[in-house]
Amino acid sequence: MHSETDSVRRILYDLGDTWAIVGLSSNERRAAYGVAKVLQRYGKRIVPVHPKAERVHGEQGYPSLDAVPFDIDVVDVFVNSALAGAVADQAVARGAGAVWFQLGVIDEAAYERTRAAGLDMVMDRCPAIEIPLLD
Repeated sequence: MHSETDSVRRILYDLGDTWAIVGLSSNERRAAYGVAKVLQRYGKRIVPVHPKAERVHGEQGYPSLDAVPFDIDVVDVFVNSALAGAVADQAVARGAGAVWFQLGVIDEAAYERTRAAGLDMVMDRCPAIEIPLLD
């Protein structure tokens, strides 16, 4: 299993509270919108990363991870699995502490590269589901 409980706990509680959410837009029908709201309720600062760079849940959006002008603790990935590996590589290059691939986002090679670079990583799970379970 790719997401041992200790990795999940470390990402959610120990690595920091600034979460860049790649794929987050103002579309309320998308899963990213609801997950971001849950993360905010648990004290996380969300950073929308989407080509439209929209403001979401009161937070300024950015068109890419490279455009975010401050440190990112966790990169939460809501993009198609075919695009997720490139996002994981960008997270590593930026110096993020962890990468989280959402439910249905799977890229085994990206998982291995990210872990080999020393980052914590969770794949095919959702922090909005996991965080209440750890309380």
